[in-house]
Amino acid sequence: MFNWLIVGAGFAGSVLAERMASQRQESVLIVDRRNHVGGNAYDCYDEAGILIHRYGPHIFHTNAQSIIDYLSQFTEWRSYEHRVLSLVDGKLLPIPINLDTINRLYGLKLTSEQLQEFFASRRETVEEVRTAEDVVVSTVGRELYEKFFRGYTRKQWGVDPSQLSKSVTARVPTRTDRDDRYFGDTFQKMPAGGYTRMFQRMLDNPKIKIMLQTDYREIRDKIPFQRMIYTGPIDEFFDWKLGRLPYRSLRFEHVTLDCEEFQPVAVVNYPQTENYTRITEYKHLTGQKSPKTSLTYEYPSDIGDPYYPVPRPENEALYKSYEALAAACPQVWFVGRLATYRYYNMDQVVGQALATFARIQKSMPANGIGQMPTQREAAE
Repeated sequence: MFNWLIVGAGFAGSVLAERMASQRQESVLIVDRRNHVGGNAYDCYDEAGILIHRYGPHIFHTNAQSIIDYLSQFTEWRSYEHRVLSLVDGKLLPIPINLDTINRLYGLKLTSEQLQEFFASRRETVEEVRTAEDVVVSTVGRELYEKFFRGYTRKQWGVDPSQLSKSVTARVPTRTDRDDRYFGDTFQKMPAGGYTRMFQRMLDNPKIKIMLQTDYREIRDKIPFQRMIYTGPIDEFFDWKLGRLPYRSLRFEHVTLDCEEFQPVAVVNYPQTENYTRITEYKHLTGQKSPKTSLTYEYPSDIGDPYYPVPRPENEALYKSYEALAAACPQVWFVGRLATYRYYNMDQVVGQALATFARIQKSMPANGIGQMPTQREAAE
């Protein structure tokens, strides 16, 4: 009998599998429908020998030293600061919007102080900031919202920003200096050997068994286990009994070109043109040298694997109903983006997994065979 069945071999499942095996000396069976570990962060070498991210670019960044210390047990790091350009009015401009974005877009020579006045003259007064549209127009005004945000957001989410939670665009800062980094975190690096190698090291423990290309429902009544950690869609766990939670998916088109470089940065966004939202060129991320280059085009979709919970009030209300069902499951812990219906960065998922492990440690002795308290009880 396994002490733990862990559903999903992405960040949440893999971190908890590693902690259970190494710190509690407990046996773990980790299962995943895909044919690899690493979840959406999975990377691999393509036919050109270039390390690509199968599910789009994953850039690691965090301000949490505890998370850096934890993951550094399994990887060395390559320094990398992510920069993104956006094709607007035929020009490649820095995003998030900064001083250079505005000066190059309008042919101006504003200073940082003048840019603050520029934004102040254009922003709209919004009595209560509730939606993704409200966030942008109340910060930089309607015209920049239309040029940089509305089209991209509509492609990404399938609905207008006025119908989405403010959390969607609140994640993207607006700067009045020339800082063109996409993230402002103190730690911005890439795993030196790639994400997959990091996951393989994390799961390299004799107490951890891995079953890939496996739906846990096919084995849960055949392989005995004491407790479960579930990282899949929470509505699927309950057989959609309250209705389906909406998710957005992505379709990826991977191509290799006979040229050394296709674009000046790793990611270029397309808010005004094309059906795809962005193009990623991986050599910028890995630092590899090659006469060829590999790209990924991203096409948002309602069909396919669930990637992004759709942040709308009615969806949050439905999730809360599922959360109540989950809280009453004494032997199952729900962790990760899909299981808690939240858009988390990678470091946030690691942090949530480590916090979950700490609560388990506090609430139950290692190899305990008594009933596991529910998540709600353990948190109190």
